[in-house]
Amino acid sequence: MINNTTRRELWLLLTLAGIQFTHILDFMIMMPLGPQFTQLFGINEAEFGLLVSAYTLAAGASGLVASAYIDRFGRKRLLLVMYTLFALATLACGLAPTYASLMAARIAAGIFGGVLSAMSQTIVGDVIPFERRGRAMGIVMTSFSVASVVGVPAGLFMAAHLSWHAPFFAIAALSMVFAVFAAITLPPLRGHLKGSHSSSAWQRISSVMSDANHLKAFGFSALMMLAAFPVVPYIAIQMQFGVGLRSDQLPYIYLCGGLASIFTARLFGQLTDRWGKVQSYRLIALLLIPCLFALTLLPLGTPLWLALLASTLLMICGSGRMIPAMAIVTSAANPALRGTFMSLNSAVQSAAMGAGAFVGGSLISRDATGQLQNFWQAALFGSVASLLGVWLAGRLDLHFSTVSAPLTPPERAPAPVQALDP
Repeated sequence: MINNTTRRELWLLLTLAGIQFTHILDFMIMMPLGPQFTQLFGINEAEFGLLVSAYTLAAGASGLVASAYIDRFGRKRLLLVMYTLFALATLACGLAPTYASLMAARIAAGIFGGVLSAMSQTIVGDVIPFERRGRAMGIVMTSFSVASVVGVPAGLFMAAHLSWHAPFFAIAALSMVFAVFAAITLPPLRGHLKGSHSSSAWQRISSVMSDANHLKAFGFSALMMLAAFPVVPYIAIQMQFGVGLRSDQLPYIYLCGGLASIFTARLFGQLTDRWGKVQSYRLIALLLIPCLFALTLLPLGTPLWLALLASTLLMICGSGRMIPAMAIVTSAANPALRGTFMSLNSAVQSAAMGAGAFVGGSLISRDATGQLQNFWQAALFGSVASLLGVWLAGRLDLHFSTVSAPLTPPERAPAPVQALDP
């Protein structure tokens, strides 16, 4: 991967991966803390799901607003402003004393954090050639795995030995460190501004929304999130209350899943560029389906090794399909409208994540003994969404340009797309 990416590209991708790491960790740390929050605040699974959904729905609303201005500012300047505000909102999460105040802080974090994902993906689409975009996404998306391997276990350790506030303090501090690093290493990234004032923001949004290929890409993004998020936010709750693991065993779930995903991310990145983005996504998305059912159907008393196997396979497939998926989505955007498109796409993804988490929380219930019920229904919902995404992936047209250019008809992506490494 490194040999096929210029040094400048590599530093850019590592910076974006660091920013994504803190943004993702801020979202992920909520999920393993679910058992603590349900007991601390006296809330049920549906209310916890709303706490998770509030972040993603706020991120979706932020993405909608950002689509009106994201292409009218330099990428670096906008990224630094939003990242700093995100760090302050995360700090507010750590200071929250009640469920209501935590909800408000999560909404604020979602508003600013939701733009970060769109910005990172937009920058990759702007500067990385199509034939290397899968590997580039592999580097950036590795932040998911690192967050699982390092961030979540460390956050759980701090929550267990200090308080649940501590992980948020640490994320806020780390975000400021990466903000300084981004200010030093990122180029201005203002090339997209040429001619950007020839049309208004609303005209650009209208142009994005009037493109049938963009609408299909939005549908694909939504289905991708709906496939996993009825299940993923409740892994810790399932492991503790459904399987019977101890709270001190939960970090192993994220450690094993994240560590495995780090190694498979490179494989999936290479597979994406060599075998084809659509074909790779279809394979991994289909493999996700049995993983969803395997985890949700684990019975009480399941051995730790089997629980780890089920959760690890789910995390490998869940994060692995994101690599070809985001290469597909960034390439489906018209290069001249990529920033606006990716902001809208971030809004769609965030809304779908929130909807998925809410659906999962609504389907899950507990019996008189406190055991989880109907979790398999969340897996069924996700499986249907995954199958629909597999079908829709092949109906997208992909662009091969790396910089903003006048509107041109898209080309149909060949199958497979071969890597053209220099």
